[in-house]
Parts: sequence; structure tokens; C-alpha cells
Amino acid sequence: MRMSVRAWLDRWGDWVLAAVLAISSEYEIWVRPLPSDQAVTAGRPAAAALFVVVTLPLAWRRRAPVAVLFTVIAAAVCAEFAIRPSQGPAASWIAVIVAFYSVAAHCAERRALLGGGIGLAALAIIIATGHPGTLSPPSLLILAGAWLIGRYQRQRRSQVSGLQDQAARLERDREEQARAAVTQERGRIARELHDIVAHSVSVMVIQAQAGQRLISDAAQAGTAFRSIEASGREALVELRRLLAILRTADDQLVIGPQPGLGSLESLIEQVREAGLPVDLRIEGQQAPLPPGVDLSAYRIVQEALTNTIKHAGPAKAEVILRYDTSALELEITDTGTGTAPGAIGTGHGLIGMRERTTLLGGDLVTGSRDAGGYLVRARLPLTGPQTGAQP
Repeated sequence: MRMSVRAWLDRWGDWVLAAVLAISSEYEIWVRPLPSDQAVTAGRPAAAALFVVVTLPLAWRRRAPVAVLFTVIAAAVCAEFAIRPSQGPAASWIAVIVAFYSVAAHCAERRALLGGGIGLAALAIIIATGHPGTLSPPSLLILAGAWLIGRYQRQRRSQVSGLQDQAARLERDREEQARAAVTQERGRIARELHDIVAHSVSVMVIQAQAGQRLISDAAQAGTAFRSIEASGREALVELRRLLAILRTADDQLVIGPQPGLGSLESLIEQVREAGLPVDLRIEGQQAPLPPGVDLSAYRIVQEALTNTIKHAGPAKAEVILRYDTSALELEITDTGTGTAPGAIGTGHGLIGMRERTTLLGGDLVTGSRDAGGYLVRARLPLTGPQTGAQP
């Protein structure tokens, strides 16, 4: 995997900067002719060595910025005496500016103030002694400006890092809430399906027991009924074992009949009383539904209408049931102008609808409509992975 430009600069950028400045200073000393008013008082080899000490420490400017600053200042001052009287290579001056920037950008506040203050004070003393080199009061202003820019960059990086940490924390919280909502919804679905399946299996066991007494003289029928009874009891035991794993809270099973589309008129009447006009339309030939599909269809309509009441504002809603030979399609729309469900809130309603649809092997589509309002469309197969005995 290729290294990104930012990562490459973080790893090698300081070394490249130090090498470029070192090569530039050596070129000016050994190759470029000196001006007529300038002389190398300490000899070219000594001057060349000093400028290496001025530039190469910048390779460590992030790891030891204070040490680099003091080293660069000391070497630069010595280099000023080595090449006199006008100016030495520009690389020396650039190195000092970078060192002041680095101590402000890569040190904590106290160390940055201490290091920058000592460096400026030392240069101010040298200027006050009348040193004839490139150092001057305007030079101190430039170095102070470099220090301020470095401090600003450090504060900006700190703010960006804080915002990134906050965003990552919020994302983790959101994912944890979503996982908790899925777990809670699955537990609720499991409890509801338990009542449906457990009732059916219990009836099967009772009928099988009664059948044995009624036709106990028929050996083959008795064997068949005993097989039904054994299978039913085994399924009930496995179902309870599964629910013991899925259930996270309620130890008590829900007792009583679960709602289905037969209760839809009552639900819509309650929604109308809450202030939301709702129209119900049924398409196709109504037929008995598997209990899991019946319950899930009711819950999806209930959740969609609840979201409309919460988020749509002044609106009207329409519920359409489309019966097909292989599937039941639900379409719930509204004319609201409010936010989409989940834009303000937990979004657990949509999670629950999606979990129910997925459990039945169906499809769910949600989103804003081009004409305004919101759409929830679910397709629930009548023969799927959860219409049988498994919850």
C-alpha cells in the first residue's frame, strides 16, 4: 500500500528540508564566489562545518524542538563571525526562522514560551553588542512572527484533533445505540413470535394427545400421533432454549393474543383521534396470513404512523395493503413537511421495521418522496424463513 503524501512528509519532510538547506549553504561557501566586501575569516572548511551544524539539526525539529533551536542559534551566531562583514548563506537565516516556528508548533505552552523567550533574548544581546552581521531589530520581529505562526498552527491542530475525537466518540455512541436498539427489537420480536409459535405447537401437542385416545386401536395412527407429540415437545423445548438466549430482560412471557391486521381499523381510529387523518385502502383479495407476517405487518404500520405523528407536522397519511398470492405489500405515505424519521431522535423505529422485514425475508424501502412527505414500503413474503416454526 502506497504511503500517502501527508504520511511521507511527516516521516521524511524534515530530513529533506535539512538536506536542502545544508546543500544550499555548502554550495554558497564552496562554489559561489563571495562578494568583494565579504571574506571567510575562519577558513572555508570551518565555515562549511558550522553551516552543517546550523541546518542538519532541523531533521529533529519535531522530536526535540528546544534543543534544535538552541543548537541552530549557537551555530548561526558562530557562522556570522566566520563569514563577515555583510552576510552568509541564506540557508542559515531560514534555519533560524524554522527553528523558532518549530519550538512554538511542537512544544507545550510553557516550554514554547521559555524556549522562544531565551532564544530571542540571546539574539537581542548579540545585537546590542554591535555585532555587524545580518542580525538586527527587524530580524527579531520576523523571528517573533514565526513563533506566533507556529503557536497558531499548534492551537489549530489541537482544535481539529479535538473535533475528530469528538466525532469519533459520537460515532461510537451512535453505533452502540443502534446495536442496543437492534438487540432490544430482536428481543421484542422473539417474545412476540414465541407467543405465536408456542401457542401453535401447544395446540398441536394437545390435539395429538387427544387423537391417541380417540383412535388408540389404530396402531399406525397411534404411532403417527406419538411422533407428532414428540416432535412438538422437542420444538417447544428448543424454542424456549433459543428465547432464553435472546431475551435480555423480561423473564415473563407475554400472555394473551398478539395484534394483527385484524386490529388495524382500531389502530387507525386511535391515530385519527390523535389528530392525524388516515385513509386505509386494501387492494387484492384478502386472505389469511401466517401469524408472523400478520403481526409484523401490524407493527410496521403502527411504527410508520407513529413516526408520522412525531415528525411530519400537519399532514395526512395513507395506508395501502396489497394482497398477492406470494407476498403482502404495505405502503404508508404522508404529506408532511417535517424531518424524516430518525433525523431528530434515535431512529429506533426504522431499525425495528427493518429488523422485522429482514426476519421475514422481505424488503423495506424508506425515504422522502419527490412530491413531499415520507414513504415506507415493505414487502413481506407469505412463505419465507420465518413463517414456519422458527422465531
